[in-house]
Amino acid sequence: LRYNATSYYEIDPKLWTMTDFLAFLDVALRYQIKLILDGVFNHCGRGFFAFSDLLENQSASPYKDWFHVKRYPVDAYSSGDATTYEGWWKYKSLPKFNTGNPAVRQYLMKVAKFWVEQGIDGWRLDVPNEIDDDGFWAEFRSIVKAINPDAYLLGEIWDGNPRWVGDAHFDGLMGYPVRTAVIDLLKGIINSENFVHKLRPYFSQYAPENISAMYNLLGSHDTERLATVLNNDLARLKLAYLLIFSLPGAPAIYYGDEVGLNGGPDPDSRRAFPWDESTWNQELRTWIKNLVRVRKNQAALRRGEYSVFTAEESNTELVITRGSGIDRCITVINPSGVSKAISIPMETSDAQYVLRNALSTEEFAIVDGKVHLEMKPWSGML
Repeated sequence: LRYNATSYYEIDPKLWTMTDFLAFLDVALRYQIKLILDGVFNHCGRGFFAFSDLLENQSASPYKDWFHVKRYPVDAYSSGDATTYEGWWKYKSLPKFNTGNPAVRQYLMKVAKFWVEQGIDGWRLDVPNEIDDDGFWAEFRSIVKAINPDAYLLGEIWDGNPRWVGDAHFDGLMGYPVRTAVIDLLKGIINSENFVHKLRPYFSQYAPENISAMYNLLGSHDTERLATVLNNDLARLKLAYLLIFSLPGAPAIYYGDEVGLNGGPDPDSRRAFPWDESTWNQELRTWIKNLVRVRKNQAALRRGEYSVFTAEESNTELVITRGSGIDRCITVINPSGVSKAISIPMETSDAQYVLRNALSTEEFAIVDGKVHLEMKPWSGML
């Protein structure tokens, strides 16, 4: 298993052995870590057995209908784009499956079943919108959930289209629209009011269980590194993580981002992890560790109802509430370069309730039904 898959049932020896993989699964289970595989079922590598047979036997190959052949002879190794068959984005090294062929579908469904039976906890599905959607993903979901009803199915859908979530597709989608809104806010492209106007319709199009299953990311192998995007501005980096840990969905950290790893567009975004700790942004790492701790300890941040709005005085500060009743978390963001004094109305005027900043030692009393905050530039509280 690698990007140019030659077999969907084996671990590429450059990486591991099956024994290594199963041992890793066992350790992950003991530490309550879930393992999700990245499934690429739209295309394979040209070393894949069926495509190799096609190259050797051409029109006489029993696998010729597993792919989209345009003309013979099929040529997979000369320079240039794929022209004699359909390759993913015209790459000759990535022939596209004909998923309308029952034999192909049967093969891929067995692959999905095999790895769930080995003990994985779900699939992240690569470019699922490029597979002819004539029940393929409904069948995939049914097979996976029959083995493990709690398996997580995540679709790589960039625009957040709600048609891709639900009983016929996936539990959640990769939250690129949230990433865009967060970055635009922190780069000053949009203000807090615009941010609210973007997120409200985005979340409102999903069922609550799918909102909770969205994969809220700030970086991935397909994007520039967050530290690069935000010019290594620590204050804004911290706010970005505070936002995704406060919003509904599963916050995701792309390896290396927690220590401030830089990287431009793909492939520079795939730099190796820097194991030299002297190069790490330790303040950012500590901030994220604290956010993880708070989210684990506060059920309201994981499952609570949510509301996103701007502070009433100026509409420039952002407020996110999670939870219900007094079991509630409130995130306040000042996404500007000037200090702000803001007041947030509370549901109670009882002075016995004290708000504590979960990321520091600050405490705030409720005065006349409001909590009053002094916000430094580019700062946030939880």
